[in-house]
Amino acid sequence: MSGAELVLRSTRVITPEGTRAASIAVTGGKITAVLPYDAPVPDGARLEDVGDHVVLPGLVDTHVHVNDPGRTEWEGFWTATRAAAAGGITTLVDMPLNSIPPTTTVDNLRTKRAVAADKAHIDVGFWGGALPDNVKDLRPLHEAGVFGFKAFLSPSGVDEFPHLDQEQLARSLAEIAAFDGLLIVHAEDPHHLAAAPQQGGPKYTHFLASRPRDAEDTAIATLLAQAKRFNARVHVLHLSSSDALPLIAEARADGVQVTVETCPHYLTLTAEEVPDGASEFKCCPPIREAANQDLLWQALADGTIDCVVTDHSPSTVDLKTDDFATAWGGIAGLQLSLPAMWTAARGRGLGLEDIVRWMSARTAALVGLDARKGAIAPGHDADFAVLAPDETFTVDPAALQHRNRVTAYAGKTLYGVVKSTWLRGERIVADGAFTDPKGQLLDRA
Repeated sequence: MSGAELVLRSTRVITPEGTRAASIAVTGGKITAVLPYDAPVPDGARLEDVGDHVVLPGLVDTHVHVNDPGRTEWEGFWTATRAAAAGGITTLVDMPLNSIPPTTTVDNLRTKRAVAADKAHIDVGFWGGALPDNVKDLRPLHEAGVFGFKAFLSPSGVDEFPHLDQEQLARSLAEIAAFDGLLIVHAEDPHHLAAAPQQGGPKYTHFLASRPRDAEDTAIATLLAQAKRFNARVHVLHLSSSDALPLIAEARADGVQVTVETCPHYLTLTAEEVPDGASEFKCCPPIREAANQDLLWQALADGTIDCVVTDHSPSTVDLKTDDFATAWGGIAGLQLSLPAMWTAARGRGLGLEDIVRWMSARTAALVGLDARKGAIAPGHDADFAVLAPDETFTVDPAALQHRNRVTAYAGKTLYGVVKSTWLRGERIVADGAFTDPKGQLLDRA
């Protein structure tokens, strides 16, 4: 530990080997050693002892819609990354749509990076987009450092990001497989959606019927078949239908390179509790029934689902009308994802080590950042969340950092108070006080 600049000490540090009392030595923004709790502090090093609070590796959220530039009245890099930091997230990967321009060419990626450069409180990477007409742009985007490519199999909700039909999916997937890229997919089948009953108004049951499980199941089956055909790497975004789980398990056993995520709102909220007109609960695919939720938790426990991400997708308040058919679909969850998940997990007898696996280690691995993110281990970035797991708070929308303070968790009491968040050995937020932006822009390489 000689030469350490910082020693962060806790009786509960979550490491890849388990939770233990430890002293974490940090030099130059990197973890240099994880030592016994009572290891001597070297001359010149600053000791930060957080007592019995739990030190987790900073969370890595690979599904965030920042919407900047172009729709910055919905969200922006300054507000999104502050919300993330307040919630113990130290790395996010920005989705290519809802910003204007979308991240579908190298020039558009440069525009996005220029906007983010001086506003990011945490580290930020970027997904590219796969559109019907941009196959020629995929390899250049890959070489420019995007972590993979987002595609929709049904309308995205914004005109500048059209969905792929089956032939277009095949063309994009063939190109992406040729350079061993990753395609991440919003999997709902447009024909099943069109055939479902479309009934506007405030009743959540009507909205739920309009986004049936078979729309997800059919689209996932299509994606898995194409992934097998091209020996391509694919990732299923925001899985909500438990009916698709056997398809995924079977495909994986057959050698298909598929990973799967779900989201806190599918694991902590249920269709049965959504009040009429409460479109802060609207997202696509939708929050489903409690029995479905139980099966998603089971799939997380057995590894069929790999990871948990927010799909943070905010909008302005006026777009959250009380008509589920026309309201903007998206849950704003960056700041609350850790306490929401911890509250639900502890109620099911699961531990913080599970949360770290799903929300930090596996998300870092998904985007190839696991050599430097997602673990408290020597050589990794000194990114930490310090959590008081037994403290509770009641969600007050006015206390949230994201730009439009609409939340499906308003009034809920959650376990887990984030006391401080650290990025490369610097405390970037503590008890609600923020430093200036410290984030870096990350490339796939």
